[in-house]
Amino acid sequence: MDTREVIMSAARKMVQTRGYNGLSFRELAKEVGIKSASIHYHFPTKGDLGAALAKRYTEDGRAYLQALRGNTDDTAVWIKGYTDVFRMALVDDNRMCLCGIMAAEYDDLPAEVRTEVDGFTQLNVQWLTEVLAICRPQLNSEEQALQALAIYAAVEGAQLIARGRGDIGVYDTTIETYRKAGLVP
Repeated sequence: MDTREVIMSAARKMVQTRGYNGLSFRELAKEVGIKSASIHYHFPTKGDLGAALAKRYTEDGRAYLQALRGNTDDTAVWIKGYTDVFRMALVDDNRMCLCGIMAAEYDDLPAEVRTEVDGFTQLNVQWLTEVLAICRPQLNSEEQALQALAIYAAVEGAQLIARGRGDIGVYDTTIETYRKAGLVP
């Protein structure tokens, strides 16, 4: 793995654990075992690194969501796969969705990072809207988009509460409650 990828991998874990404001080039350099000048060579500013992280996270998310729909026509499998990916971050050292934790610090983010975080939200809402068009065709497109946003917000919120409590069971119970209440198909 090249230096840029090593930096991005370590930075992703740092942000998912501490948030964007907790991202430090000095600590990142120590973690990776290089000088902070080397990080600046690949990412001149913290905003450049944050934007690259959020863009990659969105690209990885897009690939994951496309694969979910490409492997089966079962919408229940799609939704379970969707909620499971958020759960996996919690399983992995009680971390958060990268763009979710960055969104919590939105006012502190440079414009280029905000743009990429917004792109992740748009990806999720668009994908969920497409799924809802199949499993809830009685809704019009505006209603599907509004429900998609509510589902995305609910899943991110369940992850946040579970992380704060240090209890993945909270996530599981909350997602199941969403299903029973009809929020999540």
